[in-house]
Amino acid sequence: MTGIARTAKTVLISGASIAGPALALWLHRYGFAPTVVERAPELRTGGYKVDLRGGAIEICRRMGILDEVRAHSTDMDGGSYVDSRGRTVGELPAEIFGGREEQDDEIMRGDLARILYERTRDDVEYLFGDSIAALDDDGDGVDVTFESGNRRRFDLVVGADGLHSNTRRLVFGDERRFKRHLGAYISIFTAPNRLGLTRWETYHARPDKLISVYSTAGEGAHTAKNCFVFAAPAELTYDHRDTDAQKRLLADAFAGDDWEIPRLIADSAHADDFYFDSVATIEMDRWSRGRVVLLGDAAHCTSPASGQGTGLALTGAYVLAGELAAAGGDHAAAFAAYEEVMRPGVELNQRFAASFAKEMTVSSRWKIALRMFMVRTLPKTPWKNLIAKKIREEIQKAANAVPVKDYATFETV
Repeated sequence: MTGIARTAKTVLISGASIAGPALALWLHRYGFAPTVVERAPELRTGGYKVDLRGGAIEICRRMGILDEVRAHSTDMDGGSYVDSRGRTVGELPAEIFGGREEQDDEIMRGDLARILYERTRDDVEYLFGDSIAALDDDGDGVDVTFESGNRRRFDLVVGADGLHSNTRRLVFGDERRFKRHLGAYISIFTAPNRLGLTRWETYHARPDKLISVYSTAGEGAHTAKNCFVFAAPAELTYDHRDTDAQKRLLADAFAGDDWEIPRLIADSAHADDFYFDSVATIEMDRWSRGRVVLLGDAAHCTSPASGQGTGLALTGAYVLAGELAAAGGDHAAAFAAYEEVMRPGVELNQRFAASFAKEMTVSSRWKIALRMFMVRTLPKTPWKNLIAKKIREEIQKAANAVPVKDYATFETV
């Protein structure tokens, strides 16, 4: 594609997860000069499985990565719930368990990050092992001081650095002003495949807790993902960069529980991809200030409870780049248009997340028993297709909440 920016704009993107590289891909196609800075010393390929639905699938097609996404599909067969003795209470096939339409897919976050990085690394400057220390926006550009001590000037800066965005803190202030805790914590990490799963997910529910273990098509026979969710009405106090402290918090939350929990928790001690965080949203009145704009979770985290965080990251990158291109690099007009397109869908997904977060961990045994009854009987009921359709429709409404615009300058490559 021929560059369409009126002048080649230099854009610094903080964060090399999903939103950052996706934005870099589009900006390069539109004639901008993106640079991605990432605090980690190398690409982070850990994480959990993420859904790609609705508009996100179309954007993957337009990016030219849909075939690769399909090739790395988790390809799950289904899932089951078990009781405290490990007995299967009920099973559901993948089409019901995941609530997907035919075109939807699921991929490991790390696989998607790798696909985006490999698509952009030859055209985009990546700075690993560094981070933004200070920003000085003088109206004509942004002077950036990095933690390494290096200094550079950029036309625009994009914060795509997640829930705990450093860019957001530097420009908008303390995270506590924008973070809404949804009453739970989630942890996930790679561990030995203790349950011998193959393209299958096993759930075990306890009052105020939910445990999930799954092994995808790409996991192989020897590893699985352990996922733990527990209710916490008030936020916990800890350093989000102190992994050892987080592992202790997780162990304390599940201390004394039976089933496979003790040995699953024990595996966290050896995990090098351990993740632990609040189930939370980021809610802001605006996502830009001057020549700095936020993208993805940094702007509007919808939490894992929404199931749409990755889709919104891809969609936001597409819209932000498209609006910058359409505005000929006029950042003020582009940022306003980007937010106008994205915000209604983001807010719908945040409401969805706040509602579903309450369902992730139910507080009483009778509610768990009712859920198990529904899981056990659903496949046998004559109206199972109607119930599955209703579930899918609600999810699809959230997945397609942001329109996929056809920017006049767009070409498929």
